[in-house]
Amino acid sequence: MNIKRKRKKIRRTVSKIKRSNYGLLNRIFRIFRWLLPGLVIKRWMITSAVGLIVSILGLAIWTNLRPLYWLIEIFFWVMTGLTSIFPVSLLGPSVLFVGLLLIGIGQNRSINSIQKALVPEKDTFLVDALRVKSKLSKGPNIVAIGGGTGLSTLLKGLKSYSSNISAIVTVSDDGGSSGLLRKQLGVQPPGDIRNCLAALSNEEPILTRLFQYRFAGGSGLEGHSFGNLFLSALTTITGSLEKAVQASSRVLSVQGQVIPATGIDVMLWAELESGEKIFGESLIGKSKKPISRIGCLPENPSALPTALDAIKEADLIVLGPGSLYTSLLPNLLVPEIVESLLRSDAPKIYISNLMTQPGETDGLDVYKHIKSIEKQLSNFGVNTRIFNSILCQVDFEQSSLIDYYRSRGAEPVICDRRKLVSEGYNVLQAPLYARRITPTLRHDSRRLSRAVMFLYRKIKKANQ
Repeated sequence: MNIKRKRKKIRRTVSKIKRSNYGLLNRIFRIFRWLLPGLVIKRWMITSAVGLIVSILGLAIWTNLRPLYWLIEIFFWVMTGLTSIFPVSLLGPSVLFVGLLLIGIGQNRSINSIQKALVPEKDTFLVDALRVKSKLSKGPNIVAIGGGTGLSTLLKGLKSYSSNISAIVTVSDDGGSSGLLRKQLGVQPPGDIRNCLAALSNEEPILTRLFQYRFAGGSGLEGHSFGNLFLSALTTITGSLEKAVQASSRVLSVQGQVIPATGIDVMLWAELESGEKIFGESLIGKSKKPISRIGCLPENPSALPTALDAIKEADLIVLGPGSLYTSLLPNLLVPEIVESLLRSDAPKIYISNLMTQPGETDGLDVYKHIKSIEKQLSNFGVNTRIFNSILCQVDFEQSSLIDYYRSRGAEPVICDRRKLVSEGYNVLQAPLYARRITPTLRHDSRRLSRAVMFLYRKIKKANQ
């Protein structure tokens, strides 16, 4: 028993030593990480050192070199005394070690002080945060166009690749909390905007959760989310949804920018193949008959200049995922946005939905989805293909979740790759849904963004 106890004690001691050594090595490596390129730290440290030397030189010249002479005399007096006591072979390395140790302690303590102020999270180090920020700031200018949960899912993943993200969001929702606020307060619907702000937020998780919190009860509050009320109030105060979004972006520390597709309050309408017209986004989504085309009232709404500038400067433009007629196409009802897309040389990718939406996109495969977009654009006289690249899901395996969706009238969106390629489309099929078992079939933000960036790099390489 005593031998076993001794062995356990030895193992604990060894593990403690390993942990302490690992911690020490980690601290040392962390200090050296400040010397890595891209942090914009070394140049200012060198500038400060040069400034100190120049200041000392200026002071010496100003005083006819007398202080400098005294310092040199004191230095030689100290060195002569020390070398007479200790051998040079021992004194030199010792002094060097002490100097480096003092520099290390000073830098470490100063950095820790800055760390506590700027990055209070215990598991995050300032040097790592700066490295990530530097990397993301060099990422491509990405414009994501759409609405609904699909766009916010995409944004969650894309913010790991770039901080230069612009989300252009549809503002035609007239159902749920957004619809009520729109009717009662006369503001543009904030729901899709709220989701995108939360997706791009770098602020404390509790603040993001608060922004997404939906009241379950209360007279007049039931069904409303805090973020919708917040944005509506800011819209009233600032005078426009655009300014309200900008203010909210600062509060949530948004990585990028969220831009309404238009600053005009629009009403969406759809013309069915039977000739019947349906007014209101919420009713269009519930349509049981095939949709021929959509439009909005007033016609030809103007785009915000911020949105046009974002498209102009874009390195990559993405449409989707999202509801075809209620989330994606409403953005293309703004003529100025379409014109900017046509003028842009950036790669343009259409992301297909995973499943069809009962009533809205029954029987539509990937080919028919993209053709519906082109048909809608042709109604405005745009016959040039805008989205040449397509990202879609690989064929699904049979599962109980797929069967459940089929029982509700939805089918997997099939991709006929050969047909699309034969017509000149650049097609990438990838697993885009979450690996873990979930009650709903949705895109996975990491998988989706990884596939988008892979396709972007592939297109970029092909165009070089």
